Amino acid sequence: MMDWTDRHCRAFHRTLSSHARLYTEMVTANAVIFGDRERLLGFSDVEHPLAVQLGGSEPEALAKAARICADWGYDEINLNVGCPSDRVQGGNFGACLMRDPALVARCVAAMKAEVAIPVTVKCRIGVDEQDPEPALDALVDAVLAAGADELIVHARKAWLQGLSPKENRDVPPLDYDRVHRLKRRLLKQHLPDVPVSINGGILTLDAAQAQLAHVDGVMLGRAAYQSPEILLTVDSRMFGASDGHADGFAAVEAFEPYIAAHLAAGGRLHDITRHMLGLFPSRPGARAFRRMLATEGVKPEAGLAVLRAAVNEVRGAQARASERRALVA
Repeated sequence: MMDWTDRHCRAFHRTLSSHARLYTEMVTANAVIFGDRERLLGFSDVEHPLAVQLGGSEPEALAKAARICADWGYDEINLNVGCPSDRVQGGNFGACLMRDPALVARCVAAMKAEVAIPVTVKCRIGVDEQDPEPALDALVDAVLAAGADELIVHARKAWLQGLSPKENRDVPPLDYDRVHRLKRRLLKQHLPDVPVSINGGILTLDAAQAQLAHVDGVMLGRAAYQSPEILLTVDSRMFGASDGHADGFAAVEAFEPYIAAHLAAGGRLHDITRHMLGLFPSRPGARAFRRMLATEGVKPEAGLAVLRAAVNEVRGAQARASERRALVA
């Protein structure tokens, strides 16, 4: 998610889940080719498995960018054909490309020719006046013929005319059944090895598990960012692993060395803690936690002591709440 899932956000989320695949913000092919690659592509080794999400519509540029990203160490190249922002439309990429499946296929084929890692496509079920039945099938058939390894489908249309990018995240109705029908069609066409993942409006792990009866994977966006503790049980519930952290307190402690290294390199605490404000939702002390990080954590001299003090606001509030319950009982 642009401006959200930067390297610090991803490192934090990796602390919460060892097995979920993480995705970068979308970066344009030309930015990768001509821009500051350390700033745009840099990541910590702890982030694997990690996919880079590219935007663009020129096969040659995307192929060159994909090669750079593969050499940089990413595990997957994801072509975004779903973002509805004005900036993306102005550059002729993102969701507007759903109108041109042949061009998307040429982009995929060019990237596949350059890299050995998976090339995947993230899309909507359609845009504007398109009928989602033929529109999605046409795009999928084209990119699979070009060699795409996986599909990630946001189960909403994108309305490029009439809705803002923010409205496009909520206003178009969700149509999970359309994505389920796509998966069934691929199975009938004897393509069971093509994974289909679903995205859009999935807020809980119960809802995610329900989707796995129909598709192969679930992508969480805003739910994971706004309530990151949801990731604490992803490994046990989705991957059968038992090596996760017990709670948000333990995860923060485990994340401290990463924060300390960032501070020692001249970074600011707020670079990281801005992604942690959703911790401890609905718990006693959560508001004080957010307030301290928002007021003290933004100061240039702020260090780990500020984060620890903010966490202690929650610990203290929870202890006081437990004492009150004990007295009532």
